[in-house]
Amino acid sequence: MPKQSAGLLLYRRGEAGLEVLLAHPGGPLWARKDLGAWSIPKGEFLEDEAPLAAARREFAEEIGTRVEGEALALTPLKQPSRKVIHAFAVEQNLDVERITSNLFEMEWPPKSGRTQAFAEVDRAAWFGLGEARKRIQPGQVPILDELARRLGDAVR
Repeated sequence: MPKQSAGLLLYRRGEAGLEVLLAHPGGPLWARKDLGAWSIPKGEFLEDEAPLAAARREFAEEIGTRVEGEALALTPLKQPSRKVIHAFAVEQNLDVERITSNLFEMEWPPKSGRTQAFAEVDRAAWFGLGEARKRIQPGQVPILDELARRLGDAVR
């Protein structure tokens, strides 16, 4: 069974059209990466957890805010790594200046024997669909495209 992850794709409508919330992964391996590095807030879950419940839990862990409200289930998406992402779109605004993320630990610098803690997500931002397609990890672009189709918005 391939690994599975679930996440929430928040969206809002503004003067410039549809915008989506993306998260930038924390830690030193992602620090200097931007285009193609962002993601929907998501994480792995086990078979005994419902994908939507996992998506809400992961969002709260990575962004620091619980999201309720109606969720639009998007088509599960198989990644090049074989992992399957279950994405759910929720229309909601969020102040990205107020995110707080869980921490993870890793040896850093490599082979130093020292362990450091880093935020799972170091920042989040709202992007129009055109910009979001440049910033999001390439394997997740179809999530944005499906959201645009389902909401009737052109990818700008």
